[in-house]
Order: sequence, then C-alpha cells, then structure tokens
Amino acid sequence: QVQLVESGGGLVQAGDSLRLSCAASGSTVSNYAMGWIRQAPGKERECVCSIGWTGSRTFYADPVKGRFTISRDNAKNTVYLQLNSLKPEDTAVYYCAADPDVDVTADTMGYLDVWGQGTLVTVSS
Repeated sequence: QVQLVESGGGLVQAGDSLRLSCAASGSTVSNYAMGWIRQAPGKERECVCSIGWTGSRTFYADPVKGRFTISRDNAKNTVYLQLNSLKPEDTAVYYCAADPDVDVTADTMGYLDVWGQGTLVTVSS
C-alpha cells in the first residue's frame, strides 16, 4: 500500500519561495500519475498541478502558471512542488495525491487512490 508524506510547508512572506516534497513509501510510484491539490480555509479543493508517470506531461491551474513547477524523481520515489512568487491567496493546505490509473485533475480529485496528510503553506502580505 502506497503512503504519501508531504513536507516543506511553512510561513513565508509574499514574493518568497518554498519547495514542497511528497515522499512515497510502501511501493514505487514510478507508474503513478501524481499531483498537488490545495484547500484554502473556507474554500473548495483546487487541483494545482499534476505530472504524468514519466514526468513528460504536466498540468498547471491558471492561478499558478509561471510560478509553480512540479517535478518528480522516480529513483527517490518523490514528487516536488517549487512555489515561487508566492501570494497571500496561495495560503492553503497542500495535499499530494497519486493514482496508477488516472491523471490527477479537477475531475478525478474525488476518487484518487492515494492522498498524503497535507502540509500548510501560509503566505503573509
């Protein structure tokens, strides 16, 4: 059974950067599509970005395009999210999710196979 553990969240100021990591254990995720989903206080979950199992196919939601970068290192069983030029509206709990059969998208969020526990990113103005 795959387990995901996120790390790297914290409190930063607007304009700063953070790097989130999602480490998988229990089994390899090299054949899993993976992604990052965030939920801000009082708001619905939002699929931020995703990456295919080879790493060649990526998706970014419009609010983060040009600022966030998703990557994966299958040898380390880890997915990363580089967050640059952070804004207060990026404040949220960021969850890592994975699935062996479907891409991580807004439409598939409801039935993805594996989720992490989340890491909090707080951006002050």
